[in-house]
Amino acid sequence: MKAVVFERSLPRFAAARLASTLGSGRGARVAPLRLVDADPPALPGDGWHHVSPVLAGICGSDLATIDGRSSRYFEPLVSFPFVPGHEVVGTIAVEATGADHNPIPAGSRVVVQPVLGCAARGMTRWCRSCREGNPGNCEHTSLGHLRPGIQIGYCTDTGGGWSTAGLVAHESQLYQVAEPMSDAGAVTVEPLACALHAVVAAGIREDQVVAVLGAGTLGLATVAALSHLVDRGALGQPGAVAVGARYEIQRRLAERFGADVVVAPDQLGRAIRRQARSMVVGGPAGARLTSGADVVFDCVGSSESIAAALEIVRPRGTVVLVGMPGRVHLDLAPLWHREVHLVGAYAYGTEALGAVTLPTFQLALEAASAMGTGQLVSATYPLERFEEAVAHAGAAGRRGAVKIAFDLRSSTRGGRR
Repeated sequence: MKAVVFERSLPRFAAARLASTLGSGRGARVAPLRLVDADPPALPGDGWHHVSPVLAGICGSDLATIDGRSSRYFEPLVSFPFVPGHEVVGTIAVEATGADHNPIPAGSRVVVQPVLGCAARGMTRWCRSCREGNPGNCEHTSLGHLRPGIQIGYCTDTGGGWSTAGLVAHESQLYQVAEPMSDAGAVTVEPLACALHAVVAAGIREDQVVAVLGAGTLGLATVAALSHLVDRGALGQPGAVAVGARYEIQRRLAERFGADVVVAPDQLGRAIRRQARSMVVGGPAGARLTSGADVVFDCVGSSESIAAALEIVRPRGTVVLVGMPGRVHLDLAPLWHREVHLVGAYAYGTEALGAVTLPTFQLALEAASAMGTGQLVSATYPLERFEEAVAHAGAAGRRGAVKIAFDLRSSTRGGRR
């Protein structure tokens, strides 16, 4: 059995950071990342089950970690060594009980909600966030019978999706996948859950102008989430959804998922100006919109993208950070002057949709089926070719791709493009 393991090594971490200056994903060859023979992790306690991964995605946060560019904020919230991979669809070998105590027959496919909250950690006294149904905000990420880890894929004790040996998950983290859904659709459930959580939290109202910065997996999932919530009657119809997309495949999928306006990133400000009927003040070097989008979803998380979001949001509008940010350098004058709300949207939990409340992952399974998000998966690789897979993920848009995943069903088959 094989697993890709990320170890603690400052010299290799620094080497990966240097290599990533040539492009995201280039650091995999020198990062503290290696393919090893591994045994399945032990079950930590009652209610835990072994999951054999079928597909496991490569996420932007995985790339940031491998590239040596993740925030040092997370250092006390992970344990080494760990097996990456938190976007997982897999199978269970024995009958289990899943989220909300639903029986899951042996051999069933499941998606794993990877957050390690109070239930998974065996806490007898749950924190306020977990009691309220928001394990993503758990206050006990270093306590209980597990070593530190905010999610499966960043915790020594649980394993992760980048493994033929498998991982372990608590029954509160397991959601059965209905048979009509493809494996590709199921592996997009986790990023789609992140997007749905962000869209619900933004509180978008009828006829508001919405902008999406970044059209990778998270950005496209955000567009799909907006459309699904409108179709479900859980969200008013926005006046316009405008997306900044750099590559042709991104533009095509953004339109397919329901975007009204899709333009190159450097044209997004002009598109928002037209939709919001805004004026421009200042010269070419310092032009600013007088109004702007009501809500901007930043699905990148860089200094440049956050600055761009602040440039196109209206006074008292909202900027939602969906993409994982690191250390950024920003001029916060527009946030202060225009009284902009800058909010984070991490992970998932429980969503209130009018009179209905349901787990984000349940909503994401529904949305993945309805919106056909399996088409985001552009290529799969066997685990032995992890360096190629990570490099492909880092250059996905430029290479005409979106989501890259590992196919754990056969450790010898070639990648599909």
